[in-house]
Amino acid sequence: MKLISNLLSIACISLTASIASAAPHADFVKVDGVDLVKPDGQKLFIRGTNLGNWLNPEGYMFGFSKTNSGRFINEMFCQLAGEDFTADFWRDFKDNYITRADIEYIAATGSNTIRLPFHYKLFTDEDYMGLTANQDGFARVDSVVEWCRDNGLYLILDMHDAPGGQTGDNIDDSYGYPWLFESERAQQLMCDIWVKIAEKYKDEPVILGYELFNEPIAHYFENKDELNAKLEPVQKRAVAAIRKVDPDHIILLGGAQWNSNFEPFTDWKYDPQIMYTCHRYGGDATADAIRSFIDFRDKSGLPMYMGEIGHNTMEWQRAFCDAMEANNIGYTFWPYKKKGDSCMMGIATPEGWDEVVKFAESTRDNYASIRENRPDVDAARKAMSAFIENCKLANCEPQTAYIESMKLNVPKK
Repeated sequence: MKLISNLLSIACISLTASIASAAPHADFVKVDGVDLVKPDGQKLFIRGTNLGNWLNPEGYMFGFSKTNSGRFINEMFCQLAGEDFTADFWRDFKDNYITRADIEYIAATGSNTIRLPFHYKLFTDEDYMGLTANQDGFARVDSVVEWCRDNGLYLILDMHDAPGGQTGDNIDDSYGYPWLFESERAQQLMCDIWVKIAEKYKDEPVILGYELFNEPIAHYFENKDELNAKLEPVQKRAVAAIRKVDPDHIILLGGAQWNSNFEPFTDWKYDPQIMYTCHRYGGDATADAIRSFIDFRDKSGLPMYMGEIGHNTMEWQRAFCDAMEANNIGYTFWPYKKKGDSCMMGIATPEGWDEVVKFAESTRDNYASIRENRPDVDAARKAMSAFIENCKLANCEPQTAYIESMKLNVPKK
């Protein structure tokens, strides 16, 4: 009898644990109609920035034009300064470009959310940013989670560069076509990576949600309608994979043609915790410019969030913020930090950087041209090291007008 009683007790404990694990997390941000709701029941209006360039380098943020994707930048640096020096550069870049001090500064502006773009390769053993195995994606995300937790910020994880490429341009570090939508292996790898991420962070309330992939399907492909038809099925596949391990975190879905076209979506009721994300650069600074986003938000009855906006005049940005706030569309500006201005934190141009830029823009399509155009190696390495020094928060210049245009405060560094 005692044995039966013990077995019943164990069964009850197991059942209770099972029920508890299946119960929704009370401390997560949740979707409530067209709103996001914090654990205390108050509405969350997203306001913040993107940590672009840190874990997915983009050429223009270094001052490059022709050399505009992570793969191109890495190849150019290797040609310029050697593989070993380049690997060390990327290690130091990741260690210094974004630190606890940066997150503290962002929090001090009054931001409540950070969007973290990342390359899928950070969670594989593919060559990326100086590592050929044992990638450090989880270590980097863990740091940001900790810093956000300590500063009361939410974090959106954004797969900016998906396997195969979801966009077909430099922003996804692809081979010039959104092969993700035509590759079974790429889709499975994307799902596998998200499952690994979701398994690790399924109980982490700092993470607001998972953005499956950034800006799918550029507008200039002749078969974009055919590709658009594949967008929702691929997203559904990834959502289903994540839900096997994480039933609670919000999943963010971007529209076609650079997160601007939501017409391909026909089913938005298959999961209770999804929201949509749009992007806008340019156009007029009124609600008319985002009317299609507002209309889709109202039709779907789900939240809409402006994941990227910026690179305009301060007057335009402030007016656009007013329009988004009036229409319940939260926002994260792009980007937090880069060389020059048009960001929250500007990086000064290092001495000798013009020679690096000149080489980056030169013709390097054969070994002779690489040799002919390569500047002095020691000088190039010195300039690259100076870039690392200049990118540290203490050496950056706050772009006060830019920060104020985002309806945020300018804190003291």
